[in-house]
Amino acid sequence: MSKKTRVGVVGVGYLGQIHAKIYDSMPNVDLVMLVDTHEENIAPLAEQYGCAYSSHSLDLIDKVDAVSIVVPTSLHYDVAQPFLEAGVATLLEKPIAASVDEARKLVDLAAQNETPFLIGHLERYNPALRAVASKVADPKYIEVHRLGTFVERATDVDVVTDLMIHDLDLVLSLVDEEPVDVQAIGAKVITDHVDLANVRLQFPSGAVANITASRVSNKRFRRFRVFGPEGYYGVNLMDQELDIVTKGQTPEGSLYAELNTEHVEFDSEQPLQVELGHFIDVAQGQAVPMVTGWQGLRALQLAEQIQSIMRDSPTSF
Repeated sequence: MSKKTRVGVVGVGYLGQIHAKIYDSMPNVDLVMLVDTHEENIAPLAEQYGCAYSSHSLDLIDKVDAVSIVVPTSLHYDVAQPFLEAGVATLLEKPIAASVDEARKLVDLAAQNETPFLIGHLERYNPALRAVASKVADPKYIEVHRLGTFVERATDVDVVTDLMIHDLDLVLSLVDEEPVDVQAIGAKVITDHVDLANVRLQFPSGAVANITASRVSNKRFRRFRVFGPEGYYGVNLMDQELDIVTKGQTPEGSLYAELNTEHVEFDSEQPLQVELGHFIDVAQGQAVPMVTGWQGLRALQLAEQIQSIMRDSPTSF
């Protein structure tokens, strides 16, 4: 059996606790330490998993091969910096940082120290989306709806940073170009930040993406649709289902080809479980990051551009 990867988790709130639980269940991982400023909250978890705990992330540096950083975005740079400098494989939850400037510094640090660096854009690991990415080479139109009910979480940021950034990353990964035209509109409904937004992106190839995000809807609804020469692909992000419509054979005597339709239901899997398994492969040198620091930076740059447009737009309110 290969040597276990020593892992720590910094930030053991709701999501960080799930990271810890998954790592504890992985046979090739040794969960070494949990770190959180609220030691009284993590002591019982550390006892449950048989690991150490601390209120100082620097206590992890010389004890782990890999670290999950699951702290508020405002702390991403300060917490991640020493791990990247020390060459500790780092999984940093999205968005990569609180600003593009901080994100660039993290990307540079990872490169300078040859540190494996992965950004936690979780939707990349949705099996239905992975199937679309493997089939679509030339997307022409992408339409995304990511709607959710209001929860008292991440209310210190707007819906672009909270939800839409997932889809900005997905669109950029499929089109693999920088948009030449960005249009955006947003509205504050219940918080002091934009709670719903619509964005239209146009790319040099002619591809267009229309993205809507809301955290004030009456129900959760998440769809990702791709149109291209290959056909139509519709993803139900919540149920991990995929509808495919492609061109078939032209029957004898007919002017038009038949349409092939397919509905694919994937085995239910937890994307975070897949992501953390991939991260351990990266830490062990067996894989390259699916979402690199540079890709995390690219998504954040676009998010900041959208936020700037909405601030200056007379149609946003």
